[in-house]
Amino acid sequence: MAIISSSGGNQKGDKDNTPPNRGAARGSNASGTGVSKPSSNKSQQAPSQNEPEQKSLDLLQAVANPEEKLAESTPASVEIGIRPQSLAEYIGQKDLKELLHIAIAAAKSRSSALDHLLFYGSAGLGKTSLALIIAQEMGVQCKITSAPALERPRDVAGLLVSLQAGDILFIDEIHRLPHVTEEILYPAMEDYRLDITIGKGQSARIRSLPLPKFTLVGATTRIGALSSPLRDRFGFVQHLRFYEVDELAQIVLRSAQIMQTPIDELGAAAIAARSRGTPRIANRLLKRVRDYAEVKANGEITEAIAEAALELFNVDPKGLDWIDRKLLTVMIENFNGGPVGLDTMAAATGEDTQTIEDVYEPYLLQIGYINRTPRGRVATAAAWRHLGYAAQTELKF
Repeated sequence: MAIISSSGGNQKGDKDNTPPNRGAARGSNASGTGVSKPSSNKSQQAPSQNEPEQKSLDLLQAVANPEEKLAESTPASVEIGIRPQSLAEYIGQKDLKELLHIAIAAAKSRSSALDHLLFYGSAGLGKTSLALIIAQEMGVQCKITSAPALERPRDVAGLLVSLQAGDILFIDEIHRLPHVTEEILYPAMEDYRLDITIGKGQSARIRSLPLPKFTLVGATTRIGALSSPLRDRFGFVQHLRFYEVDELAQIVLRSAQIMQTPIDELGAAAIAARSRGTPRIANRLLKRVRDYAEVKANGEITEAIAEAALELFNVDPKGLDWIDRKLLTVMIENFNGGPVGLDTMAAATGEDTQTIEDVYEPYLLQIGYINRTPRGRVATAAAWRHLGYAAQTELKF
C-alpha cells in the first residue's frame, strides 16, 4: 500500500497567464535548497491549446517532493509506527471491525471497490488509522487530504483524475468542504464521472471525464454539519465510540513495546485511566511519562512513576487538567454549583465561550460532572466529591 498525502495544491497560487518558466523555477525550489537550476530552451516551447488545462491538473498531482522521497527511503519513525497496520492489530471498536471485515472480504471476492465510507466521532479515536488499514487490507493506494485544502474545484479534480481503480481517497474534516467543491463529488461518488468546465463565457464547454471506481472515505467530528446530499451518498456510515480503560491499556502496552519503553500493566492502566477514552491522548501521555521515567527514574514505567509524572503534568486520575478543575471550582465556589451562564463562566475563568463549549464541556458532560440546563451550567454531586467538597450544603460563602 502506498500512502500519499496531498494538500490540494492550492497554495501555489498559480494563474492561467503564468509563464511556463515560472512553474519550472518553482519546481526546482521544491526541495527547499533555494537554488534554481537553469532549464533547457527546449522545455520553454509555446504551450499547446490543451496545456493550460493539463497544467492546472498536473499541479494537483500528489507527487512526493525530495523531502518526502527521502522520508520514504528511511525507516519509519516511532510516531508513524504506532499506527496499527491491520484490523487484527487494531484495538477497540469491536463491532465496527467486524462490519469492516465483512465489507472488505465481500469487495475482494467480487474484485470491486469498497462502497464509500463515512466515519464520525470525536478527534483521536482512530478514523485516519482505519482508512489506512482499509487500504492495506484491500491492497490499494490511499491518498490523504483534508477539506480545508480543497478550496477550489480544481483541487479535488486533480486528486480524482489521479486515482487508480480501487484506490481510496481519504478526506479529513469533510464537513468543512466548500459548497462548490462538494458538488463535484456528487457525480464522482455516484456515477464515477468528473464534470469540468473548460473556458469562460460563450466559449465555455463542459467535459465529462470517466473515473475509475474508487472509494471515498470521509472523517468528521461533526456529522450534523454535513449536507444531506453528501451524507446520503455514503453507503457505510459508522460512529466511533470512546474506548474503555482496558482497551486503552492494551493500546498503551502496544505503543510502549513499539517505542521500546519498559512498562508494566499497572503503569499502563494508570495512563489509560487518565486518557479520556481516546487513544491519541493515551499515546501522548505515554510519551510524556516515558520522558519523566528516563530522567527521574531508571526508564521503566511503573504505576508509581506514571502517577507521579501525570501529577507533574496536572492530569488527575479522571483525566482532568487544571483548566477543567478551574471551571468546576469556579462553578462551585463562586456560584454555589450553578446554574451559571456560559458568558459568566467565560468572564470568571478568562476563557472564551467557544473554547469552553467545544473543548472542555464535552468531556465534563460525558463523565457527568456538569449538566446543561435552560438557566445555565450546573456542577453535579460527582464533581463536588471529585474536588473534595463533602456536600453542596456544607460550602460556606
